[in-house]
Amino acid sequence: VGEDSAVFELGKQKVSSWIYFTAILGVVLYVLNVAWIDNSTGYGKAFIDAVSTLSDSSEVVMLILILIFAGVHSGLASFRNTGEKLIGERPFRVLFAGISLPLAVSTVVYFINHRYDGLQLWQLQDAPGLHQLLWLSNFISFFFLYPSTFNLLEVAAVDKPKLHLWETGIIRITRHPQMVGQVIWCLAHTIWIGNSVAVAASIGLIAHHLFGVWNGDRRLAIRYGEDFELVKSRTSVVPFAAILDGRQELPKDFYKEFIRLPYLTVTAITLGAYFAHPLMQAASFNLHW
Repeated sequence: VGEDSAVFELGKQKVSSWIYFTAILGVVLYVLNVAWIDNSTGYGKAFIDAVSTLSDSSEVVMLILILIFAGVHSGLASFRNTGEKLIGERPFRVLFAGISLPLAVSTVVYFINHRYDGLQLWQLQDAPGLHQLLWLSNFISFFFLYPSTFNLLEVAAVDKPKLHLWETGIIRITRHPQMVGQVIWCLAHTIWIGNSVAVAASIGLIAHHLFGVWNGDRRLAIRYGEDFELVKSRTSVVPFAAILDGRQELPKDFYKEFIRLPYLTVTAITLGAYFAHPLMQAASFNLHW
């Protein structure tokens, strides 16, 4: 009863929609830069400075930033059904992104700039093979982290946004791939960095996504009712659990559900993000947040 995830049919794409998407993306990035990131015009630095006055501890500030982002992000997600009825699907998507995106940028930038603050708990960066193992773990985490962005046109509200009931691809492995991906990402980065700031960030992010497991199931149950209960009975939160206990039967051509453009796009973006780490670090440092 669920939807086939990561479907992308080139013949059904409209050039006008992707031109519109590109224009929207450009406008959003411009406004984000002017209103939030640029220290001469935006409020991002003032926001970080205000939160930083609450504690001299980078760990505490890191947790507060995550708490603020998580509260806004999950709060708006919980309000989605009502909000869409009040103002419509597209305006609510714009509102959701307009508030969540600046807070996410602030949290990421603060983590990059303060990731080596705090107490060093262990130092394993010289361990043979560890970098390769954690790199692979981080690479895999992005295949779990971004199933919600399969339809970029919905993310940008070019297409009418929907609360999808996915049932194929990564969902066969776990019903909550974003939570699993976040746990993998946090473990990889915490093991590599090995200090109290990384531990604090991981605790906050994992707690947020564990709450998202409960909240996501609740929202899907409200929206889809019995259909969600059927999907829930065939899937699991713990990766591979439904497969191992026989509730999820993989088709013989299961691998074909991953040979799709959205997964290839995630691969390219993940590799790009890895090689862009020096640029991300330099840009974050220059903001002095």
